[in-house]
Amino acid sequence: MTEAAMTEVTRAEHCVIACAEEWRDDGEVLASPMGMIPSIGARLARLTFAPDLLLTDGEALLVTPDGTVEGWLPYRQHLTLVTGGRRHVMMGASQLDRHGNQNISCVGPWERPTRQLLGVRGAPVNTLNNPTSYWVPRHSRRVFVERVDMVCGVGNDRAAGARYHCLRRVVSDLGVFDFGTPDRTMRLVAVHPGVTVEQVREATSFELAVADEVAVTRAPTPAELRLIREVLDPGNARAREVAG
Repeated sequence: MTEAAMTEVTRAEHCVIACAEEWRDDGEVLASPMGMIPSIGARLARLTFAPDLLLTDGEALLVTPDGTVEGWLPYRQHLTLVTGGRRHVMMGASQLDRHGNQNISCVGPWERPTRQLLGVRGAPVNTLNNPTSYWVPRHSRRVFVERVDMVCGVGNDRAAGARYHCLRRVVSDLGVFDFGTPDRTMRLVAVHPGVTVEQVREATSFELAVADEVAVTRAPTPAELRLIREVLDPGNARAREVAG
């Protein structure tokens, strides 16, 4: 790969880096990424700055980033990790509000929705029992809403002091957000290269808090870029999730 090609980092690759960074300093926890870019990010973190991360095949095995089996994870042990705060999940979201309430179940009144989605699934257990982040591949006012139509993942205004409830970050194709305000509502802390704060505000339905200093998502190092392009995703599936 030429040096010129190495410098042409795509938006999808910046998103991979932003997702990977969410597992930095987590230690020996189970990473549960949902979505192509979070999955590449978790494996990249494991190969570089987070070697203690545990990765699974999604069923019963612990695996290395290339899929080689390195251990067994029976369902009972998986539940122990989930309910004891020893797992960091990155879920998707059809809707998110300023408090971090997530909807993946339906659009419209839940008693009579206009559209059926995935269903509640494990979102309540995930958010109440272990650290949770979110990945949104298309940031829009339809996703970042004033009020979710149904609460699946539990936000900061509804957690009622749950012991392991911890909303870490939200990563979208426009930027990175935390919940670092006094009332623990969503705050923009970083934009991806080429994105402005005003663009993010325009694509968000609620009034978005903005950090005093908004960072820019770091570029992958040459070594990280080679891993992304040549080892983890040589078929460039990441571009189907985030274009440009």
